[in-house]
Amino acid sequence: MLNNSRNNFLIISLVAMIFFVFGVGIGQNVQLIRPSVAPESTADLSNPLCPAGLPEFVDPTQVDFNLFWDVWASLEDRYYKRSDIKDQELFYGAIRGMVASLHDPYTVYFEPKAAEEFNKELEGKFEGIGAEIGIKQDRLTIIAPLPGSPAEQAGLLPGDKILSIDDFDTTNIFVDEAVDRIRGTKGTTVTLTIFRKGDSATMEKSIRRDEIVVNTISWKFVGSKKDLAYLRVYSFDQDTANDFRDAVTKILRQSPKGLIVDLRANPGGFLDVAVKMASFWIAPQATAGPGLKPGVIVQERFSDGRVQYYQAEGRPKFDKIKTIVLVNEGSASASEILAGALQDYGLGVTVGEKTFGKGSVQDYSPLPDGSALKITVAEWLTPKGISINEAGINPQVEVKMISDDVNQDRDPQLDKAIQLLE
Repeated sequence: MLNNSRNNFLIISLVAMIFFVFGVGIGQNVQLIRPSVAPESTADLSNPLCPAGLPEFVDPTQVDFNLFWDVWASLEDRYYKRSDIKDQELFYGAIRGMVASLHDPYTVYFEPKAAEEFNKELEGKFEGIGAEIGIKQDRLTIIAPLPGSPAEQAGLLPGDKILSIDDFDTTNIFVDEAVDRIRGTKGTTVTLTIFRKGDSATMEKSIRRDEIVVNTISWKFVGSKKDLAYLRVYSFDQDTANDFRDAVTKILRQSPKGLIVDLRANPGGFLDVAVKMASFWIAPQATAGPGLKPGVIVQERFSDGRVQYYQAEGRPKFDKIKTIVLVNEGSASASEILAGALQDYGLGVTVGEKTFGKGSVQDYSPLPDGSALKITVAEWLTPKGISINEAGINPQVEVKMISDDVNQDRDPQLDKAIQLLE
């Protein structure tokens, strides 16, 4: 992430959940990202040999760039299809390999076309199947299908394992490669082999890609007396903050008895949106516990031990309204920040299933040739300093949702939330 003096515009997801690739219809891994400017260098790095001298961060006793050129020359001279070699592809391939050596699914190099698609995804409109994917327990996994998307209509659920893509085995696949294989233009079809926890056999899902428009917020009143506000948050993108503010104004006019915030299958988005939304419950002077910094919604801890705090803004409007937060395995990143903050302050009871567990932070840097680099630079913690990375957030009230519930159009998690408020 970039520090606030350079850019305080932050993104969490989601991801997608990931090449966070909504733009191509499938999210890469959920993430927390800050867009930033290209990093400055202490040397001319346009040539791997750095004619101006090796940058100070490279140890010349451990790295011999002559080896790099020896391999490059061998490929140019000896590869049996030399006419197929393109220097630009060799160059990008070398960068991809360098980034992949970190074995971090959230640190990704985007070639120019992929970077362009990544930026489009954040606008909330794209073509594809409409799902977030990530690597979980070493397997390619569905984080969240988007509402109304081809992925949801095909019956994909959070936690589904993708074993193959059009007969291509996904074992040890990188997320960006999976994205390239799954994404495609409207009207084309991709076939995914899926394994679902609790099932004894795999299933095949043939999904026709389409144009996807992401709705960020929906709301209605539920309960036996229709006095409980139900607010569904689908993502934390550029429009969510304003959509949320509009929904809050309309909800408060009807003086709800209670509030249900549904973050299920929400892979994340912009960090500043999560902070603004949490501020509707958390006051700047509130504390999550003795000795803790007031008003903190999320902490960001860097490798050198430095901690940056993101605090509540303005005046809370929901702090006096009993709140239930619905979560599941598809709730990730920004969703976990909001749920974790409300849980730590005692302002929201979490109901459902354990969340995804995305607690790292990425810096997104566009580069001069149109490509981009996304690097994991920190981890985020809840207001009480709890790291949820990989562990996720355990709901205070656990309610499972099984395949039969979905097939029969039942929602035991929502039912439980209504019961707790009534």
